[in-house]
Order: sequence, then C-alpha cells, then structure tokens
Amino acid sequence: MTPLKSEKQIEEIRKSCKMLSAMYRELIPLVKPGVKTIEIDKWVQNWIQKAGGRPAFLGVGPKNNPFPAAICISINNEVIHGIPSKRKIAASDLVSLDCGIDLGGYISDQAITLAMGGASAEARRLCAVTRECLYAGIRAAKSGDRLLQIARAVQGHALQAGFGVVHQFCGHGVGLDLHEDPQVSNIPRGPNPKLLAGMVLALEPMINMGTGEVEILEDGWTVATADDSLSAHWEHTIAILRDRTEILTEPVCGEEVA
Repeated sequence: MTPLKSEKQIEEIRKSCKMLSAMYRELIPLVKPGVKTIEIDKWVQNWIQKAGGRPAFLGVGPKNNPFPAAICISINNEVIHGIPSKRKIAASDLVSLDCGIDLGGYISDQAITLAMGGASAEARRLCAVTRECLYAGIRAAKSGDRLLQIARAVQGHALQAGFGVVHQFCGHGVGLDLHEDPQVSNIPRGPNPKLLAGMVLALEPMINMGTGEVEILEDGWTVATADDSLSAHWEHTIAILRDRTEILTEPVCGEEVA
C-alpha cells in the first residue's frame, strides 16, 4: 500500500530535498575531465556528513553485495547504479549522477546527467530529451489522475525523439524509505492507481539512444544498455498535493520547469 505523507512529513522531506539540490549545485563544477569518479564520491560523502545528513544509498542492497558508495556515477552506456572507481572522466563523456540524502529519517532522491565539453551533439540531444521527459512526467502527475499518465507522457516524448525507454527499472515512492510503493514506470504497464494528495514520488526517466533494453554487469549493480548505446537519466522528487504538484528537489542545471 502506498504510504501517504502528512504536511509535517512532507515539510521534513522538503528539507532533505533542498539539501540534496544544494549539494548538486556545489558538485557540478567539480565533475570534469580528468577527475576520478571515486574522488567525486569521497567529496559527496564528506559534504553530506558535514551538512548533517547521511548518504541514503551507501550500504543499501543485499548483505553480500551492498552498494559501496554515496552516489551512483554512470558513464556513457551505463544507465544507472554505476559504482565510483579509479576511472577518470573523459572529455567526451556523458555522466549521470544519482544521489539521495537521509536527513533525520526523511529521504530525498535526485539524478542529473552532464555532457562534458567534447560530447557529441547527439549525446547532448539525448540528455536534453531525457530532461524534457522528466518534466513531461511531472506535468502529468496530478492529484486525482492516474499513475500511468506519467508513463504515457515520458514514453511519448522519448519515442517522438527516436529514443528507447528503459522498462526494466523505474521510479518509485520515496520519503520515509528509499524505495516505497508505488513503482513509477516509464512505460504504460502495470497497476494504475489514482494519484492521491500526500504521495511523494521519485520520477526518473532513463532514456537510451538505442533500444530500451539493458543488462546488469558483473559487479551486480551497474546497469548498462544492451546494445552499448548512450544513456541519460534525470530524476526529481515530487509531492502530490491537493491543489498542485510540487517539485521538492530543485533544478540545479538550468532546467526549464515549464
């Protein structure tokens, strides 16, 4: 059953979300060619701890293979859950960053994709269209409407641009736990409950330059495109309210909210 949050709980989740977006604004200038992804993770862990939060991703997952970092860093054909390492960012890379903060038991979740200066025009278009898919989904998320309207909006925009939509992974409820009901698919399939005031959702389109098919790599975490094409990932945490839908995480890269 989907947990509905009270106004007080949403206010506390909002604080966590604002902290996460503030972290991203400081992090973005540091993500550049030549930087090792493990150095980014160390910076993120330090920033969150100094701010009074806890990395929400660190240690999640199975006991025999917990996620070992505070931030997922997925590059080029990697879709989500990339593990930071000694790999250096290259001048032409497409870099997806996904992070969450637990602030006193209230959890935020946000992802962005950055195109390095040497990225191709098509890579930049993929990044822009994925971001547009996110906002199309947010505009479709209204109290009293149905969940799959979000998926129709996301999928429709991606397919119109000629890109593939990842269907094996999806968005989710969030706020009191990292992953809550309902699952928020990016393709119109599965349960279609009403969107109710008090729902807090993480919408996160994952869009590929090729097909929407993906595979999990040997580390048990990193999800990559099955055809080795580029992928982009954008995410906001939103709250469904009686009279509006509020984006709780904040734009950090000049996104167009309209």
